[in-house]
Amino acid sequence: WVAMMAAAQSAATSSNLQVWSAVAVRDAARKERLSVLAGDQAHIRQCPLFVVWLADLSRLARVAQGEGTEPLANDYLEMALMATIDATLAAQNAVVAAESMGLGTVYIGGIRNHPVEVAQELGLPPGVFAVVGLCVGYPAPEVPATVRPRLPQHVVAFHEQYGVPPETEAAAVQRYNDAMNEYQAAVGMKPNRWSRLCAQRVQGPETMNGRDQLRAALNALGFALK
Repeated sequence: WVAMMAAAQSAATSSNLQVWSAVAVRDAARKERLSVLAGDQAHIRQCPLFVVWLADLSRLARVAQGEGTEPLANDYLEMALMATIDATLAAQNAVVAAESMGLGTVYIGGIRNHPVEVAQELGLPPGVFAVVGLCVGYPAPEVPATVRPRLPQHVVAFHEQYGVPPETEAAAVQRYNDAMNEYQAAVGMKPNRWSRLCAQRVQGPETMNGRDQLRAALNALGFALK
């Protein structure tokens, strides 16, 4: 944990404001409650350490108030976005450190399914919300590690301006569908076309597991988002 946090604090942070925090959860009962809030994901209950990465404007507000300044800019979307980016960069640095020590990690986006309840569980003050969770544990030696295929670089990395011809992108997506089907079959998963999964994920707010209410939840947690 100490090494992971040292790596996290070495991550880039906008204007050195360091608008992120992290909560380490080891208590079995609390992990159980968080697992339910995050979509009933069993690996949250099973991992020895669950870390919740936080966008944290509350500390910045206290520091500013200590200098006699009201933190009015904290009410703007830019600040919430900055804190989210800071938390994400810190989390990825911690993942690299953990894996360098032989540990395994799994990100949990479902921690945003019920942000108000998660904030209550973790005792978060106004101006703080959970960005992502992270399971940390020991990889099972009998389960070999695999690398999931990604889209080819030419459809995600561009020069000078964004863009790829539609027919080129469509062909690349089809090849990626085939590659993912092969990967899923190889690791014992039921093949399901990647493009279909994407379409299912964005077909409506009902597919967002409660995160369609995120703006209202953030407002309730002290983020005005002007």
